[in-house]
Amino acid sequence: MEKYINEIIAPKLQGDGGWVEFVSLENGELTLTFRGECSKCLILHRCVEWIESEIKKDLNKTVKIKAVRKKPYFQDV
Repeated sequence: MEKYINEIIAPKLQGDGGWVEFVSLENGELTLTFRGECSKCLILHRCVEWIESEIKKDLNKTVKIKAVRKKPYFQDV
């Protein structure tokens, strides 16, 4: 799953200035960290649904994604 996120999903999000990182996969829950433009996106839930559907289509696995937004340190000030 980590390879799939890094090699298939991440490059597609980078085109829009976003970034996604694999954190963990436990008991069907996939935890991903969203950075860049994704960290402040107002419709991140739609992207999460799209990633879930891509995983189902390409890997034939059903997962529920837990999205963690991580803003760059300079945006926290």
